[in-house]
Amino acid sequence: MSTTPATTTRTVLRAEGFSCPSCVAKIEKQVGRLDGVTSVTVHFASARIEVEHDPARASVDALVAAVAKAGYTARPAAF
Repeated sequence: MSTTPATTTRTVLRAEGFSCPSCVAKIEKQVGRLDGVTSVTVHFASARIEVEHDPARASVDALVAAVAKAGYTARPAAF
């Protein structure tokens, strides 16, 4: 029985509505709970959220929903 290694991808989201450093921790905690997410980095100054994840287990929509659950708006970044 062979298993193929999980494929991870980096998704960058643009966030809106967070105004304090403690918001960063809330977003990282909420997104980091998702199955398939290996790392979350929130860049407070640029309002960017970088997520390393397995897209088969944690879709971009799921990432956006997790940010919304933390109380903030996010959308996939064009760059």
